[in-house]
Amino acid sequence: MTDQTLQLLDRMEIADLLARYGLAVDTGRWSLLDTVFAPDAVLDYTATGGAKGGLAEVRGWLSEVLPAFPGRLHLLGPPAIAFDGDRDEPAFAGVTVAFTDTLAPSREALGGRHTQGLIQGGGYYHHRMERTPSGWRSRELVVEQTWRVFH
Repeated sequence: MTDQTLQLLDRMEIADLLARYGLAVDTGRWSLLDTVFAPDAVLDYTATGGAKGGLAEVRGWLSEVLPAFPGRLHLLGPPAIAFDGDRDEPAFAGVTVAFTDTLAPSREALGGRHTQGLIQGGGYYHHRMERTPSGWRSRELVVEQTWRVFH
């Protein structure tokens, strides 16, 4: 295979990884996060008022907070991927992808108020990824939230 073909395959694998991230967060299938992040990854959701820490810690926070929003949907834009390294050594990639999310809280989360309660927002996910024997994994995620509205 040519280097160009291999890079296209890497890009496809990274795009699939990003889709698994959205699926994990939207459906609560938290075990999928193990196929997205390296075991020692650092995840930073502080821009959203959330947690920062290792995968286990942040997975715990996500699994505690997000069930209050049973309707969740992420839409991810095409990723901007900048590779660093080559195929003969550990390869890294900086990945930025725009996102929009919609969260619909449960009645319990609304405190009995009669409102639709949709929350929508967006921004960027900034990943530092590494090719591992198990495939590409995110070693670091920093969430940059640029807007949020409440309906």
